[in-house]
Amino acid sequence: MKIFTNADFISCEDDNRVFHTLIADNGRIVHTGDTVPDIYADIPVENLGGKCVVPAFADTHIHFESFSFFHSGLDCRTASDFDELAKMIQTYSAHSKEHLILGFGCSAHSLREKRLPERADLDTMTIHPLMIIKYDGHAAVANTALINKMPPGVLNDKGFDPTTGWFFHQSFYNAVNHISKSVSLSTVLKNMIAGSDYLARKGIGLVHTVEGVGFPLDLDVDIMRVAALGLPQQYRTYFQTMDVQKVLRKKMPRIGGCFATALDGCFGSEDAALTLPYSNNSNNRGVLFYTQPQVNAFVQEANRAGLQVSMHAIGDAAVEQALIAYEHALKDFPRNDHRHVLIHADLMTPELIEKAASLRIAIALQTPFLYWPQEPAAYLETLLGNRMDQLIPLRSMLKAGLLLGNGSDGPCTLPDPIWGIHAACNHPNPDERISVLDALRMHTHWAAKLSFDEKERGTLTEGKAADFVVLDQNPLTFPTDRIKAIQIEALYLNGTKFTGPHSGSTGLLMTCVRNKIQSLWRQA
Repeated sequence: MKIFTNADFISCEDDNRVFHTLIADNGRIVHTGDTVPDIYADIPVENLGGKCVVPAFADTHIHFESFSFFHSGLDCRTASDFDELAKMIQTYSAHSKEHLILGFGCSAHSLREKRLPERADLDTMTIHPLMIIKYDGHAAVANTALINKMPPGVLNDKGFDPTTGWFFHQSFYNAVNHISKSVSLSTVLKNMIAGSDYLARKGIGLVHTVEGVGFPLDLDVDIMRVAALGLPQQYRTYFQTMDVQKVLRKKMPRIGGCFATALDGCFGSEDAALTLPYSNNSNNRGVLFYTQPQVNAFVQEANRAGLQVSMHAIGDAAVEQALIAYEHALKDFPRNDHRHVLIHADLMTPELIEKAASLRIAIALQTPFLYWPQEPAAYLETLLGNRMDQLIPLRSMLKAGLLLGNGSDGPCTLPDPIWGIHAACNHPNPDERISVLDALRMHTHWAAKLSFDEKERGTLTEGKAADFVVLDQNPLTFPTDRIKAIQIEALYLNGTKFTGPHSGSTGLLMTCVRNKIQSLWRQA
């Protein structure tokens, strides 16, 4: 048992409270207020030095294993031109023990050449097998050394361009699946430990991860579920598949995400599905990857099975397709508290917002996209024109009563709730800016609701887990335009300060086994 005092505790409850003392016992909050009751007078006290405390943050949409892999590998996001990219690759290859180089974050918008590198460019940078995944995670480019290692099944797919070395659509997924076979389990676990540590340093205690791509036999889903038993955060895994029976056999309560459950593409590839043509191309409305009957059938089966469904939809045409499917499924089999999710929902018209609210659909959005160097506003404006006003319309969605949770879509953007809060409060469209408190709730209270976790976490409330973040400033009183400057001082999980990751993959597995045994013992 411990008393935490001398801080501004922001509860993030519906009726928000600010208090100055919190008491935790056996990992749970047992008292909140401004004074210490006499019965707790003799227990240890931790003075938080006048800092600010909020509930531990959540990330409501991250590809955790992919993020962990690229976080431990070659991050190309900061390359300013091809020469700098070549230096990054050469420095990385000089210290890497891997048989191939896999990088992430290539964007034409942040390179001086104003174009993406191609096969011939990469051939001049290294003789080692190399693939760089595009910043939006939907395509990749490889050099000749890597292409020569690819099986015919990958190279014969129409999504592969042998001249440029770019892999799109199914060829991209096939290429990633092939590469993943060469990554050892030990490496995967070490990367996940490092990824978890990164999230902790950003104050994240609850993670909604989407898995089910890049590994044969869906091994990444099983690895994630096992590792979640030993990693410090709470993980909620969404299986990216339309095979409902697969999910039921694994006794998982959630289905969906991106990739296999993506209804359209993305703005970066100009294949996000729009109801009206792209402003820069009157012949292009993007792509819907499935027909309406296909999506209807998937959601209907999953809804009947009692699963929570989550689908990627970026353009307004894809959002509409998802909402039609949700409406069809809920008429077929009504559920009062389904909490089905739209991921991204970047382009939302007033009509779509109203329909989503009437169906009680939750939104897992990513406000960092509003200020994304790899996909800047000037580029989006060439695609969308005056529809930019409908890009992630936060205030309009909240006014309609939609449940919103914020996240990163890592590795696309780096997980950073403080930056997400800053972007929400400083929306490029002033009419869509929201309060700091509501921006906090999108990463705490409301985020927990998205995964049915609100009884255990998300607010600083007696009876809940003592998961909280210490900040160096109070965001409610700090200048709104400087929110991004707030620093994470510490993360506490179950009342204990997070001090660092596991020593290695073996330690993680031992913790998984111990925690599983303890869980079974408690259930017996």
